[in-house]
Amino acid sequence: MSITQSVWVEIQEGGIALVTLNRPASLNAVNQTLRSALIAALQQLNHHPEVRAIVLTGAGDRAFCAGQDLEEASAIEWTQIASWLTAQRAMYQAVRDLDKPCVAAINGVAAGAGMQLALCADWRIASPEARIGQPEVKAGLASIVGSYLMSLHTSLTHNTQLSLSGELISGQRAHEIGLITELAHVDVLGTALTRARSLAQHPATAIRQSKQRFRALTQPGFDDACTAGIRAQLECYASGEPQTTMRAFLDARARKGNTP
Repeated sequence: MSITQSVWVEIQEGGIALVTLNRPASLNAVNQTLRSALIAALQQLNHHPEVRAIVLTGAGDRAFCAGQDLEEASAIEWTQIASWLTAQRAMYQAVRDLDKPCVAAINGVAAGAGMQLALCADWRIASPEARIGQPEVKAGLASIVGSYLMSLHTSLTHNTQLSLSGELISGQRAHEIGLITELAHVDVLGTALTRARSLAQHPATAIRQSKQRFRALTQPGFDDACTAGIRAQLECYASGEPQTTMRAFLDARARKGNTP
C-alpha cells in the first residue's frame, strides 16, 4: 500500500503499518505534498481493521525529518500564515488522533517540525548519535508549538535551553531529559518495529481508551499553543526576519552546491 511518492505505507505481518516520510534528498523535510499525504495515510490507517500499531520513520539514514521545508517556508506571505500553520497543525493532530500505538523511529536528525511530529507519537526510539532539537529561532520563527509539546515531556529548564538556543542535542541527551523513550544502539527501525509488535498485542479497546484520555488531557494546551503560534509567527513574518534568514541560508546552500 503506497499513499504518494512523499509518504510510503507498508502493512507488515502482525498488523504493523510502517509509514515512511520519503523525501531523503531534502532530509524528509515537510512541504505541502508530504503534509497532505501523511494526514491521509494516518487517517486511513486509524480506520484500517487489520492495523494494530504504526511505526513512523524517515527514508534514508540521515534524517527522520529535518523540519519544515525552507523553500516553502521562505516563500510564505503573511496573508498565508494562518492557513499554512493550520495545515501544519492538522498534521500533528493526525498523529495525536491515532487510536493505535504509534512509535517514532528517529534515524538521524529530528528537528523543528520533525521533532514535533515525533513528540506527538506515543513512543520515540533513537540512536545515541541522533540529533534532536528545536531550531526555529535560528530561522526567525518563534518556538511556540514545539515548546508546548516539549513541556509534556521535559522540564522548563531543558525546554527553555532548546527553544531559545536552537541547538540540537544528541539522542543520548534527549533520552536523559525525557524527550526520547528508548535508545537503540544498533538498529533503530528494527527496535521500533519490535516495540510496535509488543504494543499491538495489547487489547485494542484498552489502548484506544487510554490514548483518548491522554488526548483529552492535553488537547486544550495543544489548541492554545497552535492559536498562539499563529499570532507569534504573524509578528515574526511582519518583521521580515524569517524570510531574510531562510533565504540567506538557501542562497548559501546553493552556492556551496555549485562549488566545484
